[in-house]
Amino acid sequence: MGRDKRSEAKQEHFTKMVRSTMETPAWRALTPVAQALYPWLKLEWRGPQNNNNGKIRLSVRQAAEYLGINMKTAARGFHDLQAKGFLYVTEPARLGVGGDAKSPSYEITEIALPHGGTNGGRKLYKEWRDGADFPVHKATSHNPQGSNGKTKPCPQNGNSTVVKFGTK
Repeated sequence: MGRDKRSEAKQEHFTKMVRSTMETPAWRALTPVAQALYPWLKLEWRGPQNNNNGKIRLSVRQAAEYLGINMKTAARGFHDLQAKGFLYVTEPARLGVGGDAKSPSYEITEIALPHGGTNGGRKLYKEWRDGADFPVHKATSHNPQGSNGKTKPCPQNGNSTVVKFGTK
């Protein structure tokens, strides 16, 4: 009985980091957190046969756990990758009717889209220039006006709802 090499190959999952990408000014301008986050995003890509680029999902919470950092720091890493052209948001984050949240879908611009006709991706990071960041798609706040859509009263100049009772 021989060992099945296909099952052994499925155990390991790796990603390729391309030197020409890492030598661009956009890569050098990335924060160390964004540089560490990028391979984790590329690990979510399923390869050219099952190309899911444009539908890659990695939540800020997952990224923070993988990197061992705060969620706000991980979110800044995602924003930095967007600003430098390495990531593009194809579908924003959302909260479903049943309360199920979905993280945003990303396109890694280094990799070709499944329906793309070119060999490589759009490589937006090659067009990045210092001081000319790409737009960053940030998640909207879920309840900006308070509970039930009502703004909370803000007492000003002593207009409080507190009633003082006193006896003589």
